[in-house]
Amino acid sequence: MFNKGDAVLYGSNGVCHVVGTDIQDLYGDMIEYLVLKPVCDTNSTVFVPIKNQNLMSRIIPVLSEKQVYEFIDDIPNEETIWIDDEKQRKQFYQSIISQYDRKKLVRIIKTLYLHKISQQQKGRKLHQADEQLLRQAEKLLYSEFSVVLNIPQDEILPLITKQIEKTPDCL
Repeated sequence: MFNKGDAVLYGSNGVCHVVGTDIQDLYGDMIEYLVLKPVCDTNSTVFVPIKNQNLMSRIIPVLSEKQVYEFIDDIPNEETIWIDDEKQRKQFYQSIISQYDRKKLVRIIKTLYLHKISQQQKGRKLHQADEQLLRQAEKLLYSEFSVVLNIPQDEILPLITKQIEKTPDCL
């Protein structure tokens, strides 16, 4: 179980802090909830029923500082995952985002960042759907890295792009 103050990941809510537990009456049943406060949306509160193993299993601890730096250092070695068909690409990337697979999130970010650079060199922009997917992936991953490293989110982007640009033949 998690302790008050722990930083955890919970689905599309991203990084949350454990506020504690709460017991609420739901149609005559007293249900105990783990209460989470999303870091990126302080006006929101998430209640996860403690007895619901499926929902509880979706709560995962954030990485350690060492693990975050290992992720960042390994970016040049990560493969890109470009799919030519826009609809298939959107569905595939969206499934990765919803599963919060960190390694694949890094691959999405790297792929779309490199594609964006390529498009800019041709005088074009990234498709709107790709731009939205890039922002979603960045928001999830960068919020975790920001909390773990205790630095503002806008300082994560330069760390990531510096590593992406180390990719052989990236530009």
